[in-house]
Amino acid sequence: MVRHVAVIGAGVGGLASIKCCLDEGLEPTCFERSEDIGGVWCYTDSTDGGRISVYRSVITNTSKEMSCFSDFPYPADFPNYLPHSLVQEYFRMYAQRFDLLRHIRFKTTALSVRKHPDFATSGQWEVVTETNGVQESHIFDAVMVCTGHYQKPYLPLTCFPGIDTCFKGRYLHSQEYKDVEAFRGKRVLVVGIGNTGGDLAVELSHVAAKVFLSARSNTWVMSRISDHGFPLDMVNTTRFKHFLDWFLPSALTKRIRFQKFNSWFDHKNYGLAPTKSSNLKVIVNEELPFCLLSGTVVLKPNVKEFTENSAVFEDGTTEESIDVVLFATGYVFPFPFLEESVRSLFDNNRSLYKCIFPPQLEKPTLAIIGLIQLTGSVMVGSEMQARWVTGIFAGWNKLPPASKMMADVLKKKPPVKRNPYESENLKINFLSYTDEIASCAGIKPSVLRLLLTDPRLALAVFFGPCTPYQYRLVGRGKWSGARDAILTQWQRTLKPLSTRVVDDDSDSRCQRMSLLAVPLALTAVFLLSKYSHLGWSPRAG
Repeated sequence: MVRHVAVIGAGVGGLASIKCCLDEGLEPTCFERSEDIGGVWCYTDSTDGGRISVYRSVITNTSKEMSCFSDFPYPADFPNYLPHSLVQEYFRMYAQRFDLLRHIRFKTTALSVRKHPDFATSGQWEVVTETNGVQESHIFDAVMVCTGHYQKPYLPLTCFPGIDTCFKGRYLHSQEYKDVEAFRGKRVLVVGIGNTGGDLAVELSHVAAKVFLSARSNTWVMSRISDHGFPLDMVNTTRFKHFLDWFLPSALTKRIRFQKFNSWFDHKNYGLAPTKSSNLKVIVNEELPFCLLSGTVVLKPNVKEFTENSAVFEDGTTEESIDVVLFATGYVFPFPFLEESVRSLFDNNRSLYKCIFPPQLEKPTLAIIGLIQLTGSVMVGSEMQARWVTGIFAGWNKLPPASKMMADVLKKKPPVKRNPYESENLKINFLSYTDEIASCAGIKPSVLRLLLTDPRLALAVFFGPCTPYQYRLVGRGKWSGARDAILTQWQRTLKPLSTRVVDDDSDSRCQRMSLLAVPLALTAVFLLSKYSHLGWSPRAG
């Protein structure tokens, strides 16, 4: 019987895990090595002790309505895309609202997590922590590891001959980057075109003498601002569009997606991706296309080697007088505190059942929370994981036998990369994953049932953005405010923009739109009944 739960880390996953433990009547103790909550969102100028935090100017890539805790919306007057200071303020509000801080031991590092000698029968863990130089041993019934995937910088120097032997300039990982001052007037090469690499290249272009951005793979660039000025994820992440992706041939949906990408600008002309690229790597960056167009950022292929002051690229070109090389090459997650026999069970999240549980353990009392990269908010995915896991610990949810879990892992694990230097792609479709975990936890809403009982809400759930509140409509943890939060989500989206109101007679347009409600409802009934019949059921698990 699980009662006492160790939660390692007080970031997004840790805060959600503490609350979910409390919701299920469990007793959590959270160990946080820093002096504050928030994880990487707790900004600090220091990188001492390997501390990882966001850089000073970071803005979220996902909107507030799509990345909040499912029973705690962001304040209506908060902007839709947030700086780290407002994200941190939201975490403090969340922690205060649910009285989480008293369960956190700050400035306490988890040194080791080992199986108790009778683990095969008890499932218990020995956790050794250190606070102010004093070590302490604890026994817990279960452990939730909430350190995420931003644990240790990945710096593949062996892939870039000469960088640490010939190159006379400075090189660093993006983890060390805080602001632009050290790069003013420099010629900078940014290696890696993920979201971080694109953001840093744009920011540095305002002060650097020149910025070069080296890209190994084809990449599609999208704006956070969608059609008519709404947040991109609120427009794109809907159950209706998810159904179309499932229903239509994949070749057609991919073609539509590429046409949409190129409707903003032709990626081939910018050297980012060919028209018929099979690669679906996407980054979010409104400014990068203009920087490329204005020449303040120059796109280059992969680096072949470095000389004393230059970079030689795989296409044979060379850029001279490089002062600084900034590696935006991601992170690895070694979990150094886990005993080797446990750590060796998984090399990435695809080795875990539902990206959470090591299936080989005799008892399912270790959960890895937040080791996911979704096409949407990791915050939502982490909370969903925590809700399911604590339900299992409390005995409400059950896991299948180990053999079935292993079969599921092997079925979903991607093939081994032919290039060993390419890190595993951890990105998973946001709606597919959250619905999968919600079904396991019995909290996935049934659109068909809603159509019969609450048609207005059903339309908002199916055609509107799949906001986290949808997972509070049914099942354990049902929230009485979920319906209202869904029906007012667009009001909170527009609220921070209403600082200057303009007159606009839109009554006639609203009346025309209201006439579409009935045919939309009928269409939804037809489509849902069709794909439910085909086995893609939206019913709650």
